[in-house]
Amino acid sequence: MEVVARGIYQHIILGFARAVVYSYNRLTGISRTTMPGPALTGTTSASLLQQCLTAQDGLPPLLTREFHSVGVVGNGDANADSIKDSNDCIRVMTWNTLADALCLGSDNFIKCPKKALKWETRKYRCLEEILTYNPDVVCLQEVDHFPDFYQPMLEQIGYKGTFKPKRYSPCLDVLHNSGPDGCAIFYKQNKFEVLETISQGLTATAGGRTWKSNQVILCHRFRCLTSNLKGREVVIGTTHLKAKPGYDDVRHSQGVDLLKIIKPKVNDAPVIIGGDFNAEPTEKVYKAFSECDLNFKSAYKLLDGEATKEPAYTTWKIRPAGDVCHTIDYMWYTYSKLAPVSLLSIPTEDAIGPNRLPSYGYPSDHLSLVCDFKFVT
Repeated sequence: MEVVARGIYQHIILGFARAVVYSYNRLTGISRTTMPGPALTGTTSASLLQQCLTAQDGLPPLLTREFHSVGVVGNGDANADSIKDSNDCIRVMTWNTLADALCLGSDNFIKCPKKALKWETRKYRCLEEILTYNPDVVCLQEVDHFPDFYQPMLEQIGYKGTFKPKRYSPCLDVLHNSGPDGCAIFYKQNKFEVLETISQGLTATAGGRTWKSNQVILCHRFRCLTSNLKGREVVIGTTHLKAKPGYDDVRHSQGVDLLKIIKPKVNDAPVIIGGDFNAEPTEKVYKAFSECDLNFKSAYKLLDGEATKEPAYTTWKIRPAGDVCHTIDYMWYTYSKLAPVSLLSIPTEDAIGPNRLPSYGYPSDHLSLVCDFKFVT
């Protein structure tokens, strides 16, 4: 009941605050979308990446990471080193990009220089992170610059993007915000066509009460177009579950609802779900995914070598109370139909640095997860 009462109270207070902020923004006509900056244009990932690097002249290099072969395919019956042709694989990225409207305020990154948190500093670094790894499908969370940045930047080089905003985004509480944050998916149009889309809010349950929550699921059923995979279908989706301690039951119910939503849409196709679950592996929502009848496994457990544990962290920041170091981002896949071939490494503590994330060297408090998948059936 405490969670429910707190939720109702917050909903009333935030509703009033949003009305005030919205009115102020309308009166002043100011928003983050009006910030000036050099326009980048390109026809390929490589050319746009080079322009990103030029636009960021003076900043330290992006946090360096490498791909590692995971050593097994499917259920462990083959070696990943035997897979040579990248045209047989699908590269998927999932990443909480850190909403612009939140990073300078409520997120309280006390060790990060203010300039490093400004959108003018971060935006091309965010784009650089995506372009550096050149994923076929990009699953993003906490996106509040979809129409004015991510969409025009990525669609000019052949991606197609879709966006599902949160109903009551906390970004709307910030003066001069650029709109609600939400989840976005970008995919290479020369590699996929969309057969079906799921874009809806998730239902939550706690304290005997059920409601349509602020969190969403965005998911596409794709048909592959490249010659080696032509006709193959795969379902790829993303989500960002409820944050903050004390909401374990809410996250669990949201995850259960997500699984319920996508299951009828699978039609025997493999599934990949990447996102910020805001839940450690000890939480019930993690167990719900690992034990569901969609045959899910977590790709990043394979970095362990023994496939027995998740990385030590996927987010690491310093707030007023101290270090916040957690594993809460995951990429789930149908292990009976897909095999992770290689995974982008998690940087070491020394590489991240004593002031943690975000920083001049990395634009978000969450690390991106990138995996190459191969069909095994």
